[in-house]
Amino acid sequence: MDISKDILYIGVNDHSIDLFEGQYDVPNGMAYNSYAILDGKTAVMDTVDARFRHEWLDNLEKALAGRKPDYLVVQHMEPDHSANIAAFMDAFPAATIVSSAKAFAMMGNFFGKQWEDRRIVVKEGDTLALGRHVLHFVAAPMVHWPEVVVTYDEADKVLFSADGFGKFGALDVDEDWDCEARRYYFGIVGKYGAQVQALLKKAAGLDIQTVCPLHGPVLRGGALANALAKYQIWSGYEAETDGVFVAYTSVYGHTKEAALRLVELLKARGCPKVGAADLARDDMAEAVEDAFRHGKLVLATTTYNAEIFPFMHTFIDHLVERNYQNRTIGLIENGSWAPLAAKIMRGRFEKSKNIRFTDTTVHIQSALSDASRAELEALADELCREYVARADAATPKNDPAALNNIGYGLYVVTTRDEKGKDNGLIVNTVAQVSDNPTRVAVTINKLNYSHHVVKQTGALNVNCLSEDAPFEIFQRYGFQSGRTADKFAGVEGLSRTSNGLAVLPRHVCAVLSLKVEQYVDMGSHGMFVCSVAESRVLSSAPAMTYAYYHANVKPKPQPAGGRKGWVCKICGYVHEGDTLPDDFICPLCKHGAADFEPLA
Repeated sequence: MDISKDILYIGVNDHSIDLFEGQYDVPNGMAYNSYAILDGKTAVMDTVDARFRHEWLDNLEKALAGRKPDYLVVQHMEPDHSANIAAFMDAFPAATIVSSAKAFAMMGNFFGKQWEDRRIVVKEGDTLALGRHVLHFVAAPMVHWPEVVVTYDEADKVLFSADGFGKFGALDVDEDWDCEARRYYFGIVGKYGAQVQALLKKAAGLDIQTVCPLHGPVLRGGALANALAKYQIWSGYEAETDGVFVAYTSVYGHTKEAALRLVELLKARGCPKVGAADLARDDMAEAVEDAFRHGKLVLATTTYNAEIFPFMHTFIDHLVERNYQNRTIGLIENGSWAPLAAKIMRGRFEKSKNIRFTDTTVHIQSALSDASRAELEALADELCREYVARADAATPKNDPAALNNIGYGLYVVTTRDEKGKDNGLIVNTVAQVSDNPTRVAVTINKLNYSHHVVKQTGALNVNCLSEDAPFEIFQRYGFQSGRTADKFAGVEGLSRTSNGLAVLPRHVCAVLSLKVEQYVDMGSHGMFVCSVAESRVLSSAPAMTYAYYHANVKPKPQPAGGRKGWVCKICGYVHEGDTLPDDFICPLCKHGAADFEPLA
């Protein structure tokens, strides 16, 4: 398999393996990928598992066609990729190893030597010229070992991504990438989301046309775009799918009955996707994958030896270890005489970030009763509230409780211009100004495109952001202009109110559909005084307040490092200089000088 005219695939497929890393079931085997770059100098990118030494060396010699390799680039020291380093160095005594300092230390552990006389130690920013091909080395610590480097070839625009973008399964098996890549990611890399995000930011500055991982297929075109999008979601610990995953354990069948009853109730209420797993019988890695995939999770188990059932204990440990966060969790407990399961399960997430527990907990005493069945109904109602609210049929469109989510908070105002283009804007100036008639005032900076659109159309929606909204929401809708950017590009799952305006698919606890009744010129801003056409409560999640955004969402400003200037408290934009003009307007979020503070 040729990656380009100069880059050849020399990896192997493994169909003899039963458990990858001694724990992950791989019914379709594994691929151990390796590549050869043929140029003025030749470079081999990683080796393969020890059991395939001779097959790999045969593939290498065939690719070289009589040439000798000059370099072995070692990106990652896990034995499924590094086991044949010594065999390679023995077979090609003139070759040089290229790797990080930490990798050479690990070679000492694995092989008893570090090839001090035949090595090049590289770090972030170093390059290696082969001829037309120049390799750029990018440090990727803890993705997912500390020694990892990835390599970018500027000639063919190829990123050799080590274990990043890998998946379970051999290359001679045709299967869905998302499913096995997701299970691979959350099983192996999931703990290191922050490190993956850091690597993605570095990769964004490169013109990458092809990704060559150490496991799984080479990614190009639409497959590469899909993989990048999925990695952004996974590494940001965001839900990939609206819906509920129910994980349960059951001793005598009563807890299972409750869990499966809940599944049916969720489906009957129109939950977009419902999954379930018996943790004692189903694949644990699949269950972990599904917990991260769905936006909501229900845990159902028994009190067992004054604790919780062992498989549930293990499952929660897997989630917490992998930094499970930004989710809603519902609990079902069973206990005949001293029920403790709900309390114990809740306590195991005490150090997890942005976990919200449902108001309803289902309590079963031995077997389902009228009371516990009613609690299941209430839990299903609570979990499905936002899904029901987004469906026009059977949606209460004049729910006064939606107004309770207005405060000194942060909102996405959605509009649609006369050309039919959707637009969104972050605002923090929404207030209910009268009760009879109900009026809501929304103040928008005149420099924003949305101000122009609302004046033209007289219609807007206020999406009340919830505390689980990530910083990406503020970047998308607040730090670019809707006149030049499509702020809804790639956003899936939009619904609309009766005025045709968009409702964000996630991270919104209420939406108000407004009609402009009066305009007040406020100088730099315009105030739109509006009647409320629709008001929907989408979830019971707490509304995002200004204080919560600053404390928990907005990235902390970087140290000044000797620079003099002023930083915007809203979006982090830095204006360098000794002074800040009184009339200065932030070019990103359009806030004035009052929202700037000196660089620390």
